[in-house]
Amino acid sequence: MSDEELDDIRRRKLLAMQQRTTNDQRQGQAERQLEAQKQALLRQILSPEARQRLTNLNMVKPEFTEQLELQLIQLAQAGKLPIPLSDAQLKQILIQLQSRKRETKIRRI
Repeated sequence: MSDEELDDIRRRKLLAMQQRTTNDQRQGQAERQLEAQKQALLRQILSPEARQRLTNLNMVKPEFTEQLELQLIQLAQAGKLPIPLSDAQLKQILIQLQSRKRETKIRRI
């Protein structure tokens, strides 16, 4: 390969890397913006104690908490939740969701 061909390949690879970096930055910025909007909505929907409970739950079960937050936002926007949702009300919702889960028992034979 000649030096010109190598330079051309390097330029194309550099350009591709720059485009990927730009796309990653845009995607990261969009994700941060959505998360900020979600947190702002949750601040309006939940009382401070309920938000603290949700934060604690997020440390233990992040996937479950993510889904719960989205459901709470949807219910509040539909007018099906009292605003602000108190800690006791959030506790009741969590208890109802936990009772729906099936318990798995393993028996040894």
